[in-house]
Amino acid sequence: MKDLLLVVLIVLVLFFAFLYVYKAKKKGVKCIGCPSASKCGKKSCVCSCSSDKENK
Repeated sequence: MKDLLLVVLIVLVLFFAFLYVYKAKKKGVKCIGCPSASKCGKKSCVCSCSSDKENK
């Protein structure tokens, strides 16, 4: 029973991770993990999260 519960939990986590990526790609987000992903251009995304922290 514990094994079944663990498998169901892992499947749910993977499903919701896939759903998050799918929705983000449908919105046109290029860099999903980047906090400023919605500000990226259409052709490329330069996620300079570390340089943003240095500039502030």
